[in-house]
Amino acid sequence: MKKKIFVTGGAGFVGSVLIPVLLNQGYKVKAYDSLMYGVEPIAGLFLNPNFEFIKGDIRDVDRVKKFAQDCNAVIHLGALVGYPICKKDRKEAMSVNAYGTQSVINGVSTRIPFIFASTGSCYGNLEGICKEDLPLKPLTIYGESKARAEGYVKERGNFVIYRFATGYGVSSRLRLDLMINDFVYKAVKEKNLIVYEKNFQRTFIHVYDMARSFIFALENFKKMKDECYNVGSEKLNLTKQQIAEYIKKKMPYYLHYADFGADEDKRNYAVSYEKIREVGFETKVSLETGIIQLIRLFKALEIKREYSNI
Repeated sequence: MKKKIFVTGGAGFVGSVLIPVLLNQGYKVKAYDSLMYGVEPIAGLFLNPNFEFIKGDIRDVDRVKKFAQDCNAVIHLGALVGYPICKKDRKEAMSVNAYGTQSVINGVSTRIPFIFASTGSCYGNLEGICKEDLPLKPLTIYGESKARAEGYVKERGNFVIYRFATGYGVSSRLRLDLMINDFVYKAVKEKNLIVYEKNFQRTFIHVYDMARSFIFALENFKKMKDECYNVGSEKLNLTKQQIAEYIKKKMPYYLHYADFGADEDKRNYAVSYEKIREVGFETKVSLETGIIQLIRLFKALEIKREYSNI
């Protein structure tokens, strides 16, 4: 019989994609979430007898301890995710992302695997190729809070830390504050996009590949444990201009590159994913597939901005 997995942030952008994959592969899932964005992203999962849900705050260590005690592994997704929402309330971002992680650590046994969703934002603004052994120099409160959380996870031991590329793609808990999602939304709904700092390079990963990576960690934990891994693909180390032009090939719209003005998120680097590739994981979803999925969704739905993280 497959293991029971404790998933924090189970109703979020990644969790609502990950949990169906876990259930389809025979795992039992106990999801823990504050339902900040509602229960709708996971409502259909309540049909599955192997799915259990607990509403709660990850900073409530006693509640975490009560409900996680019968689980065999932890996937910790629960966080305020992304630069915009963390900038909006810096104190809350640090409380949830860093001290919330410490709370989850304190609430579960050190004997079970702990898989932590971190971010490439921990690296800050780098020159050259970004690898896992580089020092963390985050530029934003989001990156800073995740870097501090990583420290708590490392002190615990028995972990895998994933530093993800910027996520994108269709999810039941859709996000429009993600760069590719935002670009496609504006192309479809507004027929217009202004891009600042077009030559800034970023790195991306489809949300389904993020979900797959957690399954991979569960099934290969012994050979991966106590290490950090960049998760993504060199094929998706792309500039803002490359993304905007690629969308234009699939969906005609007016594209303007601004000579003045700047994004507050200053990440501009390429990332190496050699380390996780060497243990056997590679992404599968192409940029073309991910963008076509988004275009189809945005054409079909009348989406309001409530899906933004802010």
